[in-house]
Amino acid sequence: MIPDFQSLMLPFLKYIGDNQEHSKKEVVEALANELELTEDEKNEMLPSRNQPVFYNRVTWAIAHFKAAKILENTRRGYVKITPLGNEILNQNLPKLDLKFLKQLPTYIEAMNAWKNKASNEDVSEIEEVQEQTPEELLEYGYRNIRQSLKTELLSKLKSVHPSFFERIVVELLVKMGYGGSIQDAGRAIGKSGDEGIDGIIKEDKLGLDVIYVQAKRWEGVVGRPELQKFVGALAGQGAKKGIFITTSYFTKDAVEYTPKNETKIVLIDGEKLAQYMVDYNLGVSLQSTYEIKKIDSDYFEED
Repeated sequence: MIPDFQSLMLPFLKYIGDNQEHSKKEVVEALANELELTEDEKNEMLPSRNQPVFYNRVTWAIAHFKAAKILENTRRGYVKITPLGNEILNQNLPKLDLKFLKQLPTYIEAMNAWKNKASNEDVSEIEEVQEQTPEELLEYGYRNIRQSLKTELLSKLKSVHPSFFERIVVELLVKMGYGGSIQDAGRAIGKSGDEGIDGIIKEDKLGLDVIYVQAKRWEGVVGRPELQKFVGALAGQGAKKGIFITTSYFTKDAVEYTPKNETKIVLIDGEKLAQYMVDYNLGVSLQSTYEIKKIDSDYFEED
């Protein structure tokens, strides 16, 4: 299990206690080895996939240490313990965390700027309970909001009229780059009348090929027999490509099913359907936008 960033503070300080400069990369690798993290733990990414979780937590330990004047930058990407850091290390503390840092005048001074923008009670509460870094809190919060939205979307999809559901599917496929225009795709969907096929849609704007679609608001799980029926219906049309969409989900046998002919089928369950709707802004609207910025280290490099 990856320790939270406060739990990394003491082993971090001990590692740089040799009064030598160390690169962030070196510290990350050394702490990972000391804590006996597995390769999976070392490579575990934040939900945004833009940074490893462990690297992010070490970065925030560094940020708080720099605020407290416990360590300093010697050059770009390198840090070194300060005399104050040595004093703290010599106390042989059993634990080093934000609660301890809050007692340091240097840390209090550094925090004044943002403390003026929040009540002391709010700041105290956050620092006492926070185990995740700000990026983690933001990203996992975003993921929870997104999951809640997908759940709500799926509930709506299951309650709409079948014809409206087909229209939603058409609009989604067009937004994803299929079908040419809404008008062309709309005329194609729902007019096939063949068993197992709810409609057809252009694969591209020129209509060089078509994809057959089955879109059902299923309540129960979709098994392999339903896919075999769909493949049979495609064969009857001489079709090679199909999309099977359901508000439910597929059994393991259905997911693993591969037709023996050249037919290709894409399965979209309720979870994926809702995810695509969020990704392509269908049935949802933008509520808030937040810009996350970081220091441009190159800007501060002197000639």
